[in-house]
Amino acid sequence: MSLVDQLTEKPWLTEGCEVEGCVGEAPLDLRAPHLGLKVLLGVASALFMLVVVAYAYRMTFGDWQPMHQPWLLWVNTLILVLGSWGMHRAWGGAYSGQLGVLKSGMVLGGGCAVVFLGGQLLVWKELVSQGFFASYGVSVAFFYVVTALHAAHVFGGLIAWYRASLKIWRDDDIDNVRITVELCATYWHFLLCMWIILFGLLLLT
Repeated sequence: MSLVDQLTEKPWLTEGCEVEGCVGEAPLDLRAPHLGLKVLLGVASALFMLVVVAYAYRMTFGDWQPMHQPWLLWVNTLILVLGSWGMHRAWGGAYSGQLGVLKSGMVLGGGCAVVFLGGQLLVWKELVSQGFFASYGVSVAFFYVVTALHAAHVFGGLIAWYRASLKIWRDDDIDNVRITVELCATYWHFLLCMWIILFGLLLLT
């Protein structure tokens, strides 16, 4: 059965159940990815919060010199918002049986993540061209740490996005597709929330 047929299938109209124990809660192999993502988000959240606390604490020292935030960061933030919306749209397309919406949402979500990383590289390049190296000051060093940490998580998300895209374009099992897209969308929303917190902290300084 192709992915299109599986997406348009209405399992709630099917009488009976072929899989023993399917009534009640989802099979263990379907719940495991969600548990894995929860653990990943928990660890990542703790790491980001440690950076935020260290950043806020270091600001209280007398040698802290605030730095001007490049305007391109605002553009990158909007791109990340658009990418998160695209992944949410793909998630909805996967569960509503709209293959076109699913694919376009995945392309938008992944494309925006790539553009975001490119935009962050341009920000770093601009700072370096102005002489703002990591050794310039504590605030500049923290800026590179914060943005690099978030960028690394975005890059990791792109690996998962690539694997999810392969499942979609290869007409993989619909349950696997839906779960994978849901996990990707959740992770994209997490990346957006973390960036808003980090960007807000950078602006406050």
